[in-house]
Amino acid sequence: MDKILLVKEIYIEAFRNWKSYLLENYFKIFSWICFALIALALYAFIFRVSTGFSFSNL
Repeated sequence: MDKILLVKEIYIEAFRNWKSYLLENYFKIFSWICFALIALALYAFIFRVSTGFSFSNL
């Protein structure tokens, strides 16, 4: 039990300051990329609708 608690404490101490800086910036970049991809998909859909693209191949 002591070894598990020791490993837990080492793990928590190792990543205490790491998560606040790295993960915060990672999620900011990830959210901007997601926003850009959603905007690109909306642009493509609006472009296809405005040019009269037939969505049904029947």
